[in-house]
Amino acid sequence: MKASTRISQTQQISRIDRRIYGSFIEHMGRAVYEGIYQPNHETSDENGFRQDVLKLVQELSVPIVRYPGGNFLSGYRWEDGIGPKENRPQRLDLAWQSVETNEVGLHEYMHWAQKCGTEVNMAVNLGTRGIDAARNLVEYCNFEGGTYWSDLRKQNGDEKPFAIKTWCLGNEMDGDWQIGHKTAEEYGRLAEETAKAMKWVDDSIELVVCGSSSSTRPTFVDWELTVLDHTYEYVDYLSLHQYYDNKTDNLAEFLAKSEDMDRFIKSVIAICDTMKAKKRSDKTMMLSFDEWNVWYHSNEETAAQKPWTVAPHILEDIYNFEDALLVGSMLITLLKNSDRVKIACLAQLVNVIAPIMTEKNGTAWKQTIFYPYQQASLYGHGQALTTKVDVATYDTNQFKNVPYLDSIAILNDEKNELVIFSVNKHRCEEIVFTVDSDLGLASVIEATEMADYDPKAVNGPNQELVDPRDSLERIVIDGGRVTINTKPLSWNMTRISLN
Repeated sequence: MKASTRISQTQQISRIDRRIYGSFIEHMGRAVYEGIYQPNHETSDENGFRQDVLKLVQELSVPIVRYPGGNFLSGYRWEDGIGPKENRPQRLDLAWQSVETNEVGLHEYMHWAQKCGTEVNMAVNLGTRGIDAARNLVEYCNFEGGTYWSDLRKQNGDEKPFAIKTWCLGNEMDGDWQIGHKTAEEYGRLAEETAKAMKWVDDSIELVVCGSSSSTRPTFVDWELTVLDHTYEYVDYLSLHQYYDNKTDNLAEFLAKSEDMDRFIKSVIAICDTMKAKKRSDKTMMLSFDEWNVWYHSNEETAAQKPWTVAPHILEDIYNFEDALLVGSMLITLLKNSDRVKIACLAQLVNVIAPIMTEKNGTAWKQTIFYPYQQASLYGHGQALTTKVDVATYDTNQFKNVPYLDSIAILNDEKNELVIFSVNKHRCEEIVFTVDSDLGLASVIEATEMADYDPKAVNGPNQELVDPRDSLERIVIDGGRVTINTKPLSWNMTRISLN
């Protein structure tokens, strides 16, 4: 099978915001305790953080991490996580029916993020709390000093402000599973007033307002319109959340679900632009896709867990090769919409539906989805180019005209290289993919593929069987054309130096 595209440096989608490769740490399951933090582990530092996990997070080059939730957020008192650890209360976390020790709080998390080299996307509780707690938290984190909350931060060990730029106004407030669930009108008014107060404390911050928790919610569209009607002039991003599964074990249908992600994004863009017209505003609302991933493998194990324990084993999906392929296509989809999607968070980072897994008394290891995420985060920087691929399509029960090949080309002008990501979704046919360009192709820097694996193949501790392999012999440059021979069911990454 053949596929082709023509790219040009004059046909650009957008400069990619690095935060599109963000992730998410929530106080749930073993994401924090036995994940990033475990004082008695052989690799832990003087503050109790696992250095084996830290190393893998650094390998991913995660630019921003959303914290502390998630559903956990809507019952969280941030004040519980400051001050001496021995004085911190243990609380019931109603969201995940577990016990939160508050051993890791705001300062500990900020120090960990600094070691990782990542920014923090902080979230404020608009479920059980509201304006006062949110503005106090901004003052505590970002104000220089001379006030009650900023001086309390100094007393607790951090003289300099944390200077957190990105903030979420609650989490999934449209969902009836959420503590403090609200109607669109209730949430819109609260988010509006909270946003105003937070920016009065620090007008440099950027705010993310809650959109629908999935495109399948019955309130989708109406929720966005009502919330934006209240908040459009006060916030900077509207959030999207979406997870996909393969419960029917239909591989073609599963790999087509990136089409649904694209449709969701474009629908939300249309909603935002409708509100822009209604408001007669000069401002264009950007998007934060701050929860996305594959999620379904662990549902039965999660349901069997005993309630009211610390760090229960919940949502610990073990990802297979076909999951990595869909994650690759979802990354491509985000990049194709990078003119509007500026922030995105793979949910989550460690142990909970995550690319990194840990054993309590053992090692940390890479799941299959680690690799497309890592390669995008490391090399997907610069200008996303319009990449319209001419290729055969297929139909499923849910989707029509699904391209057999997904691809995005990125011009990294700082490194003077072209990066091409592509996914071959065909189960048995190689796709010969030709890319014509005016960029002055010189030579291949690196080419890798994830291919030739059983779709159900998984990695495990000390057994990372599914990973990228060198594929230089499958790349040919001839003048202004590069030909990439993509194997059936493959994720491909090609880096080319430019003249």
